[in-house]
Amino acid sequence: MSAKHRYAQQYSDLTSPEVIDAVRDSTLVWPIGSVEQHGPHLPLSVDLLLAEDFGNAIAESVSGLVLPTLSIGARSLPQSGGGLHFPGTLYLQGASLLSTLTDTLSALRHLPYGQLVVVNGHFENEALVFEAIDSARDAGYFGDRSVSAFSWWSLTRDEWIAENLPDFPGWHAEHAGLTETSLMMHLHPDLVRPHRPIHLDTPRSGIYAHPIDPTTFTTEGVLSSTVGASEEIGNRLFLHVLDQALSLTRTNSNNWKSDPDAGSDILHA
Repeated sequence: MSAKHRYAQQYSDLTSPEVIDAVRDSTLVWPIGSVEQHGPHLPLSVDLLLAEDFGNAIAESVSGLVLPTLSIGARSLPQSGGGLHFPGTLYLQGASLLSTLTDTLSALRHLPYGQLVVVNGHFENEALVFEAIDSARDAGYFGDRSVSAFSWWSLTRDEWIAENLPDFPGWHAEHAGLTETSLMMHLHPDLVRPHRPIHLDTPRSGIYAHPIDPTTFTTEGVLSSTVGASEEIGNRLFLHVLDQALSLTRTNSNNWKSDPDAGSDILHA
C-alpha cells in the first residue's frame, strides 16, 4: 500500500448547512505544524506537510474529516529545531499559541463529532498542544467524546527504530535529519533539494543555555546527519506510524454517539 496520494474529506470544503450532519459521530483530525527552517535541502513547510499527510491518511482510513491545519507553531529552539539563527521561521509566542489552540477547541465543542485526533508535526508544539487539550477537558469542552493527541514520531516503536535506524540519534536531534528527509523524499520528492547535510555532533536534549552559540548545535540548520535517507525508508516509516496511529485511534474511541439535537445551539448563538 502506498502512502502517496491520500485524500480525505476536508472540513473547510463543507458548506454551513452541511456541517452538522457531516461531522455527526465522525472523527475529526486536526494537523498542527509550523513554518520552520529545515536546513538547505528541505522546505520551511516540512512540519505542517507531514502533519497533514499523516492526518489525511488517518481521516481517510476511518472515514473522518480533516480540520484546517494550524500552520504557525511555537518558536524553534536551538537544541531541537536549530533556533532562530536561520532565516525563514515563523512562530507564535507560547501564550498566543496556547490561546489559539484553546479557542479553537472551544469553537469545536458545539459540533456533534464523536472523536478528535490531533496530529502534531513540530517538536516545540507538543507541550502546548497537550496543555490546551487538558485545559479544554477541564472546561468540559469534550464531554464524553474521545480525544487523542500525539506527535507522529512518538508513535514509532523502539523495535522498529532498532531494525530500520541503527544509528538513530534521538528524536530531538532528528530535525531535518534522516527521518524527515526520508519522509519528504517519499511524500514530496519535488520539494527535496539534492544537497544532503552531514552533521555528526548531535545536541543533548533537555538543556537550555544562554548566551546561545548557534554553531554549538548546527551550522546548516540540521541537527543530525541525512546520510542514508531514502524514499524507501520514508515509505516504511510512514506506514509504520500510520498503523500505530490507527491502532491508537480505534482503541481510544469510546463509540460516542451524539444527541440528535446536538449542534442546534449554534444556530441560535
